[in-house]
Amino acid sequence: MAAAGVVSGKIIYEQEGVYIHSSFGKTNDQDSLISGILRVLEKDADVIVDWRPLDDALDSSSILYAGKDSSSVVEWTQAPKERARGLELLNSYEAEWDMVNTVSFKKKPHTNGDAPSHRNGKSKWSFLFSLTDLKSIKQNKEGMGWSYLVFCLKDDVVLPALHFHQGDSKLLIDSLEKHVVLCESPQDKRTLLVNCQNKSLSQSFENLLDEPAYGLIQKIKKDPYTATMVGFSKVTNYIFDSLRGSDPSTHQRPPSEMADFLSDAIPGLKINQQEEPGFEVITRIDLGERPVVQRREPVSLEEWTKNIDSEGRILNVDNMKQMIFRGGLSHALRKQAWKFLLGYFPWDSTKEERTQLQKQKTDEYFRMKLQWKSVSEEQERRNSRLRDYRSLIEKDVNRTDRTNKFYEGQDNPGLILLHDILMTYCMYDFDLGYVQGMSDLLSPVLYVMENEVDAFWCFASYMDQMHQNFEEQMQGMKTQLIQLSTLLRLLDSGFCSYLESQDSGYLYFCFRWLLIRFKREFSFLDILRLWEVMWTELPCKNFHLLLCCAILESEKQQIMEKHYGFNEILKHINELSMKIDVEDILCKAEAISLQMVKCKELPQAVCEILGLQDSEVTTPDSDTGEDENVGMANCLTPAFQSNSLSVLATSGARDDNPTEITVSPNVSRLTPA
Repeated sequence: MAAAGVVSGKIIYEQEGVYIHSSFGKTNDQDSLISGILRVLEKDADVIVDWRPLDDALDSSSILYAGKDSSSVVEWTQAPKERARGLELLNSYEAEWDMVNTVSFKKKPHTNGDAPSHRNGKSKWSFLFSLTDLKSIKQNKEGMGWSYLVFCLKDDVVLPALHFHQGDSKLLIDSLEKHVVLCESPQDKRTLLVNCQNKSLSQSFENLLDEPAYGLIQKIKKDPYTATMVGFSKVTNYIFDSLRGSDPSTHQRPPSEMADFLSDAIPGLKINQQEEPGFEVITRIDLGERPVVQRREPVSLEEWTKNIDSEGRILNVDNMKQMIFRGGLSHALRKQAWKFLLGYFPWDSTKEERTQLQKQKTDEYFRMKLQWKSVSEEQERRNSRLRDYRSLIEKDVNRTDRTNKFYEGQDNPGLILLHDILMTYCMYDFDLGYVQGMSDLLSPVLYVMENEVDAFWCFASYMDQMHQNFEEQMQGMKTQLIQLSTLLRLLDSGFCSYLESQDSGYLYFCFRWLLIRFKREFSFLDILRLWEVMWTELPCKNFHLLLCCAILESEKQQIMEKHYGFNEILKHINELSMKIDVEDILCKAEAISLQMVKCKELPQAVCEILGLQDSEVTTPDSDTGEDENVGMANCLTPAFQSNSLSVLATSGARDDNPTEITVSPNVSRLTPA
């Protein structure tokens, strides 16, 4: 149990009866035994190993500093200024991706070989360090008495050996392996190296080029969000550095090798379309002219009210969805409309039915909330899964949309609700629990709903759509990347070929877009607009993939003209965040969908991705004589069908009264190179 003066954080490992055998003050040739407690703690984004004597467990002044140039078991001395600085760093820890380093080193001058003395007369041996500072761990030989470990830090500081008098050290090693990659040294099987060369990608993306920390492979599986949210452009630089080591002959590695390392590091995501079931070779196809569409003003509260009958049912649902798709919603309407768009309220329900549903869902929500609220500290100590979920949630909540007024400041009610809803979701979906990134999906929903229960059920419905993105096998992410590659190849085979020539054909730079539906690419208000448009499920299935295509199309010229390589492409895409015009991209994506639907030779693989009825798409082999517009309309989502397509030849600016016109042959489109 953490006591006052002990470093605060979530305890993930604790063991009493861990001793230091000191040669100081030894009697009868016997080492002095200093009993202590060893803990591993999670604090924000860091993991800290902390050992302190039992009699110092309540004394925060016992953080001591190793003599850097000492050999074997070192002496320790307090360095007041450095210690104060270390504690200050620890207590003021806020930076999302920074790493804490609370170990400072100061040589203690010795006189006559005397042991260090302290004002209270007790030997002070406490130490702590971040896993980011750990270089290796040396283990005892089997069958040689008590199990012990010796930690060696990156500055070649060797800490005192820790002897496990009550049990062995295996549980500690197992605990550490959840956060760092350990492998046997080729020279000494007793020595475990941290982030060894054959696992050169063992670094979470947020700390690339700073300090090797958490294994990318484990990190991707556990929380793909953290592993892809920042610094994607730094990947190849880190790989280069990891491969170089001290051998100058390895300083030059081809980009293709870097791409192979990246693809191998993300299990199950390597795209080999030739091996995918149902793969269809996409040849160069003339898609025809690209129409330019334009968006309308957001649906107003008045328009919404006019479409409600006397019992509260929504009339002409398909027309309402189409209006939302074309213009989004006014903010005053979102609290009502999102409940329908997300499936919390059935579209054909009456006001009375919705009132009864809310009562039922309120009871259900608070029963689930009570399940985790009623867990005692003692119970939680024996429930590692719940502890892990809580730790991840607390970490994410403290860094989710904190610049938004709804979540800014300390002790914000919005943060408390965010935390409680995510914890309750762990009770709702035991199998998935919480995965980092889910807070990004909840935040806008809670902001709009301003109600804990409504926000939870809307979020749960959204997670039904997004569930596969967060599953451990990541099959959903793999499928989406394959589908995106197929669509992009149809739109612009030349651009795809260029990306492949730069080892970027797997489109990993789109991973973040897909994982949390562009949440980090647009401003907070723009993401509200984008999501509500996507929730209409118009104009076709997987419209979000066409949004990706639209963004890539906008960046194609710069990428190709400036001859961006693998690293530059990653960097460029990463830096698009908050610079994309949401209305422009929505117009382009809709235009792409219309262009594809009108194509007479649309490949079956594309029809399946977009949810089109390929049997109704006119192909060169069919001789039905049907009007192509009829086939095109049948392929569209029902709500998007019309006698003729409303295609607007304007620049994409809003228009309150759009009119139907014919497609101009001069409208620009993405032409295959």
